[in-house]
This record gives sequence, structure tokens and C-alpha cells, in this order.
Amino acid sequence: MTTTTAPTVRPLDTDRQTLVRTARTTGLLYLGVALTGGLGFLVVRGRLFVEGDPTATLANLVANEGLARLGVILELGLVLTQVLCALWFFRLFRSVDPFAAGAIAVFGTVNAVAILVSSATLATALDVAGGALQSPASAASTAQLLYVVSGQLWSVAGLFFGLWLIPMGWLARRSGWMPAALGWVLMIGGVGYVVSTFLTYAVPSTNGSANALTIPATIGELWMVGFLLIIGIRRTPAAA
Repeated sequence: MTTTTAPTVRPLDTDRQTLVRTARTTGLLYLGVALTGGLGFLVVRGRLFVEGDPTATLANLVANEGLARLGVILELGLVLTQVLCALWFFRLFRSVDPFAAGAIAVFGTVNAVAILVSSATLATALDVAGGALQSPASAASTAQLLYVVSGQLWSVAGLFFGLWLIPMGWLARRSGWMPAALGWVLMIGGVGYVVSTFLTYAVPSTNGSANALTIPATIGELWMVGFLLIIGIRRTPAAA
């Protein structure tokens, strides 16, 4: 008589304590994404880049080399934290739906790659400002162009930033581990980001309206970060 032994399969993270630890690690990484992205794009870039004035941008880069280098480091930090965050979201949600969890990982990584290219353009602009690659006569226009390219990379990357929020919100609802409203806000915010990216280039005059479409995404992200860090997952999952 032959006895057949079932193969041993490593269980997914279904244990609640493991899920809570995974959720809080994900929240910590997501917080890193928010901090590095906010400080790098909104604060440092705003201190250095002067739209329409290459000479002023070059002067800022020369006078604030340390700040410019910090901007590059923050963007690299964003790349690192977003890739890890995307992987941890996959780890958190893979037992709910592997395809949707994989979509978060893929879309988040593509967005991070775009920012990686942006960080390279900022580093090149810093070299230009130091006179390493260009003569002083053309350094201003080249540095300005590189900052414009960096900004455009952030804009087009908004497509995949929006796309990673949609499966994130859907999984938040389906798992029952987070409030259903949080899932809806993330999905609406993701769609808003995608639409905003297309509007920015299709109808430039609607730039203000396009930016308004990203507000739900910001609300949903902050809500998700706070929920993951403070609660992790619900003790009793809600009905999907």
C-alpha cells in the first residue's frame, strides 16, 4: 500500500500578528515616501528652481550646492522607500489577491524608476553648475533644461503613481482590514491622478483643475499611512 504525502507549502501571512507587523512596516516605508517626496520636490526644488529664469536657477545651484545635493539624496531616498513600500504592500495583500497585490508592486516600481531618472538629471545639473560639463555661457540654459526635464519626469510618473493607488484601494476594501471609505478614497484619488496627468498635457490651461483632482489621493495616502502605523489591520475584518 502506497502512502501519498501532501507537499509542504509555506503558509502566507495569515497570522494576525505577522500581518500587523507587515502592515506597520509598510506604513513606515510609506511615511518615508511621503517625507522624501515632499521635502525633495516641494521644499528643496522650490528653493533652487526659478521657472523662466535660467540665470537665477544657476545662481541658486552655485550658491546652495549642499541644498542641491540634498535634493538628489532625497529623490534617491524616495526611490528606495517606494520600491520597498511596493514590495511590502505585495507582502501584505498577496493572500487577498496576488494579481492586484502584484499590480501595486509593479506600478510603484515603475514610478520609482521615473524618479530615479529625475535624480540623475538633478545630479547632472549640479555638475553643470560647477562648470564640470559646460562653459559658463551655456551652463545656465543647460541647468534650467535639466530641471525642467526632472519636473516633467515627475509629471508623467503621476500616471503610475495613480495606478498604484487603484489596486491599493481595491485591496483595502476587499480585505476588510481597513475602512471601506479609505479604499474608495484611494481608488478615486488614483483615478484622479491618472486623469490629471493626461489633462496636464492635453489641456494645459486646466492645470489648476488637474491639480485639484489629486487632492483625494493625498487624503487617502495620509489616511493609509496613519492607519497602517497606528492600527495595522482591523482585529475583526469587515465584510468585503
